[in-house]
Amino acid sequence: MSLEKISEMLTKQKLVEGIVRGQNMPRQDIVETLVQRQHRAELHNLLTQLPTEEIGRILEALPIEDARLLWRQIPEGRENEVLWEVSDMRREQLVGSREPAFNESEINAFELVDGKLRQIPIESRKNLEGVKPIWIDLLNASKAERAYVGAHFKLTLPDPGDVTDLEVSSRFQLDENNDIHLHSNFLLDREGNSRSVPVAFIVHHGVLFSLRNEELPVFRLQRRRARTQPGYVSDCNDVLLDLYGADVEYTADSLEDIYVTLGKVGRQVLSESMSDREAAAILGDIAEEEDLNGRIRGNILDTQRAIYFLMRCKTLSTAQLKDLKQILRNIDSLNSHTAFLFDKINFLMDATIGFININQNKRINQLTVFGVVFMPINILAGMGGMSEFSMMTQKIAWPLAYGAFLVGASFVGWATYAAVKHFENRQTKAEKMGHAKGLFQKSAR
Repeated sequence: MSLEKISEMLTKQKLVEGIVRGQNMPRQDIVETLVQRQHRAELHNLLTQLPTEEIGRILEALPIEDARLLWRQIPEGRENEVLWEVSDMRREQLVGSREPAFNESEINAFELVDGKLRQIPIESRKNLEGVKPIWIDLLNASKAERAYVGAHFKLTLPDPGDVTDLEVSSRFQLDENNDIHLHSNFLLDREGNSRSVPVAFIVHHGVLFSLRNEELPVFRLQRRRARTQPGYVSDCNDVLLDLYGADVEYTADSLEDIYVTLGKVGRQVLSESMSDREAAAILGDIAEEEDLNGRIRGNILDTQRAIYFLMRCKTLSTAQLKDLKQILRNIDSLNSHTAFLFDKINFLMDATIGFININQNKRINQLTVFGVVFMPINILAGMGGMSEFSMMTQKIAWPLAYGAFLVGASFVGWATYAAVKHFENRQTKAEKMGHAKGLFQKSAR
């Protein structure tokens, strides 16, 4: 549909321009320029609505002259994306020797040299020629870039953001070519915005391919270690295992941060008093740590499943299996910590809600006291407004009569308040005596 429409627009453009050139009219160059601008605007508006893949298919299908006309209407910011979608022959016809570049993505190849990883940035397609890596790391790669890198190594690279299936059979696979496919979640712990980032791994003919759409501290740590420590990795499997191991270490650091945060919250909760505003802030902190703890527990389970799958594949050496067992022991220890943190979070949540209830009870108690104190005053005020009071005090000047009434009402209110406080003090004293008696009986036992 888009191809037919663009072909029709290009044909119409050439026809109209030919007619304009054949006319002998004043200011013909201005008319011709306006016609060209109109046609360019129509093509530009249509191209902005089309995806990059569709534009590439149209350029392939059009005759070379029409393809060159269309290419001149493509915005400069999209030219590199479109070049990834056309064949080498059509690209040479359009732009000559220009190669598409890896612009927004970050792709690195790692070769093993003298026991260390040597990083090779991949900025153009020529950088892949002659490279013999054990690890290809693709960060925020586009579909066309993934397709080219995959075609270079004769495999298909997926988009990690599209993998949302929780079934083990879909996320951990060993295909007919003995390629290992893994889709795992890695923790990205940022204050106020912690989340899980999906990462896809493929082990193909001795090369590890890792694909993700966000940078992760675990990958930066792995690159630094492998570049600086001789013998840290020996093959692609070591790189994969060390990434999982570093993720477990990163998770442990995040759990330590949760302990620190909950320690601060606990000191506030165990204080003698807490305002509703402080309680609301504490509840927010507790909810955030609970969410992070739950995400950590989910990621640990995901990593554990991936490790068990790697052990079943039987493609690892004895030393690598020992490393996997050590990672599993670390995961077991983290599971106990997450369970303890859930209990502590529930306790702090209940204690904070208890403080909120106490504050509400205090306010209700104050309203009750005010109601009791002013009840007799209201009765007296009602009586004072009756005509009988005026009859009883008709021989007394009204300022004196009502002044004495006000003093009497105030005395009644004060007496009622004193009686209520005395009753509350006796009740509090009795509760303390009962508590002390209970503690004494426990100590006697």
